[in-house]
Amino acid sequence: MTVARFPEAAALQELFGEQVLSMRTGSDEHLYLVTGGPDIRGIVEHLRRDHGARIVTVFAEDRRSEDGAFFNYYVFEQFGNPQYLILCAPVHPENPEFPSLSAEIPAVNWQEREMQDWFGLKAVGHPNPRRVAMHDNWPDVHPLLKDFPLRTPLPRFEGERHIYRPAMGEGVLQVPVGPVHAGIIEPGHFSFAVAGEPILYLQLRMFYTHKGTEKLFENLPVHKAVFLAESISGDSSFSHGTAFCQAIERASDIDVPRSALLTRTIFLELERIYNHVADIGAIATDVGFVVANAHASRLREMLFTLNEHLSGSRLLRGVVCVGGVRRAWQSGQQNMLRNAVDAFESEFDDLVALIYSSDSTRDRLEHTGILRPEKAKDLGIVGVGGRASGIDLDVRRDHPYAAYDQFAFRVPVYQAGDVWHRMQVRIDEVKESVGILKSATEQNLYGTHCAVPRPIPPDRCAISSVEGWRGEIIHWVRTGPGNRLERCKVKDPSLNNWPALVEAVQGNIIADFPVINKSFNLSYSGTDR
Repeated sequence: MTVARFPEAAALQELFGEQVLSMRTGSDEHLYLVTGGPDIRGIVEHLRRDHGARIVTVFAEDRRSEDGAFFNYYVFEQFGNPQYLILCAPVHPENPEFPSLSAEIPAVNWQEREMQDWFGLKAVGHPNPRRVAMHDNWPDVHPLLKDFPLRTPLPRFEGERHIYRPAMGEGVLQVPVGPVHAGIIEPGHFSFAVAGEPILYLQLRMFYTHKGTEKLFENLPVHKAVFLAESISGDSSFSHGTAFCQAIERASDIDVPRSALLTRTIFLELERIYNHVADIGAIATDVGFVVANAHASRLREMLFTLNEHLSGSRLLRGVVCVGGVRRAWQSGQQNMLRNAVDAFESEFDDLVALIYSSDSTRDRLEHTGILRPEKAKDLGIVGVGGRASGIDLDVRRDHPYAAYDQFAFRVPVYQAGDVWHRMQVRIDEVKESVGILKSATEQNLYGTHCAVPRPIPPDRCAISSVEGWRGEIIHWVRTGPGNRLERCKVKDPSLNNWPALVEAVQGNIIADFPVINKSFNLSYSGTDR
């Protein structure tokens, strides 16, 4: 495969003149391009049109005390290029505005609005500049400003949290669902406009449980910040913890021992499998196939038990650390893993055969909740939802980390974009994960499990990505003095993917909403952070 390359600084300076100030290589993982101001629209269009670049994430940082400006960061990738390109665009405090990209790139819609909420930077020309992370009744504060103390008491919130567009037209009704739901899921508000049974459109509102995670990272000791990263989304604790630790390791030039990289790969795949199996069962039960869900629940419990025996935690919490993992493999654990994977593989095949044998299940799931590939691309959908709709992205392959470069695996991609194919992506990925685990058990896992701890140098930046079971997880850090953090930007895949649900439900009936929603299974906690 031909490796793509981003344009060199000289070529960009010839095209854009003083808009391009400098370019420097941060590491093999990222390349920085500093611009002369906040208007980077021409550069972005050039990167997308002429170099096939995809925008990964957008975020801001308050550097007024150090550099006299805010900075907006725009992270790009190219297919076949393992290095990220990060545009650094200064925004001067005297005129805290930047041109919005959302009209041309809907994928950055929520992220630009977060920058408005957290930093008070105005996205000029944004098609929908309403608050997103802060609800409408929040006071006029911007919590990620450096001069906003973490424990600032806020006045009592008054007024409506969010005002929805009213349902208009004869026979059109508004059906609210949430924000408090049955079961144990976190809050999110879904407002449907329906004409009879078909859904005309859906409005959704998240951020009911915003935890201020990115503010909490500021000035937090790195060894404590690992546990905060693990809490971002409970069913992705190992993925988020690994993404954070990788960012610190890259900023600090820490070499992780080979056996620790193998161990991380194993636990990442176990986390992927137990979640995919749970989702396969939950999709089945949402169309009345409770027997399949019972089998899936039993398999999930097998994996939880295995996780506990291998790591001490059913959800793999408290396992990853900066420099590797917290414990070495014990005698007999490698054989335990090998035997458990063999037993799981056989029983998972039985579960899949059971689901395939049910024509009524297939009938309910095919052509339900379709997300068209062109819409998925426009919205920047990642992970399972993206791969079922033609988006061929997988961080494990595109930006190898842990020990993934040592294993061969297939990335399943379909075009249909319906619930059936989102489940099929999960089935395929479980089988590929089993193959990775089998190959890993043939390696020597017994060795140094963690690099020797050492001080973290200040004012270092690094980006890290992990293919969590939902999709692409991004952590970007700036280190501070005294083994602390200045900034940690977190992007959970759910932040990208909630708008996909709005598109996928249109034309379906409300009775199918639960299974469409489950087929994406997005994280409220990861979104709210």
